[in-house]
Amino acid sequence: MKRPAVSREAVLDHNARAWDALAARGAALARPAVDEAFGDPRGWLGSGGATGSAGRPWLPARLDGLHVLCLAAGGGKHGPLYAAAGANVTVVDLSPAMLELDRQVARERKLQLEILQGSIDDLSMLAHWSFDIVIHPVSTCYVPDVARVFREVARVTKPGGRYVSQHKSPMSLQATIEPNAAGRYELRVPVTHPDPLSPAPPSRLREPGTHEFVHSFAALLGGICAAGFVIEDVAEPDHTQPDAGVGTFAHRASFLPPYIRVLARRGAGGQGEAAGGSAGPIVLVE
Repeated sequence: MKRPAVSREAVLDHNARAWDALAARGAALARPAVDEAFGDPRGWLGSGGATGSAGRPWLPARLDGLHVLCLAAGGGKHGPLYAAAGANVTVVDLSPAMLELDRQVARERKLQLEILQGSIDDLSMLAHWSFDIVIHPVSTCYVPDVARVFREVARVTKPGGRYVSQHKSPMSLQATIEPNAAGRYELRVPVTHPDPLSPAPPSRLREPGTHEFVHSFAALLGGICAAGFVIEDVAEPDHTQPDAGVGTFAHRASFLPPYIRVLARRGAGGQGEAAGGSAGPIVLVE
């Protein structure tokens, strides 16, 4: 595949500043968890689509004492909630402003978090085989090379540990945001497109100001497997609504599911294997 015209370093710098701006203006994806979520953090984490295609739970009944990495998950939501549910939590995010929201919530809630600034494709600050669970909200679209991301995640995940990631569906990113005259959405960008996508109209599907990349299902699912994980479940969160108006988010989701969620288990081998260490507990996660 052709290399992108923009360098990795330029992409990371651009996206860090873009997410700082989103946090500064209180964008929907840069808002801390609501008070009600902290009343039952384990229940809240389990209710946010934490089931796969067979309807089985992806989180253990208890999180107490588990080492959880919340990857690209700043913003005062995932990290604080997992900590409130009893986990030992490390948060890694590219954006200083998003991490500051985690710090604020941790101070207010008297929670312990390890907060680190860094990119999802370079976790060199973390030791091999450190985490029982890796929780990874949507963010692989912000880096040009997802294989590098999955190798890093595999390196820091304990054998038997679980990796739960969510990604923007490639076809959703390839397609137009608005429907054509017939009420259909058109594929305009090839899946092999190496460069950041062109800016799109404001919507729930694209974060304004960010550099985003299309990654094929082969790159996403195959990359997770090649890094040393076994995929145990795959789900497409249902954002459809009956009788949704043409052009709405829910209408488009009935043609192009916007996200794919993956539950994977770290094997004993693969590209991410490190020397030494012992297997961690096998757990089902969100």
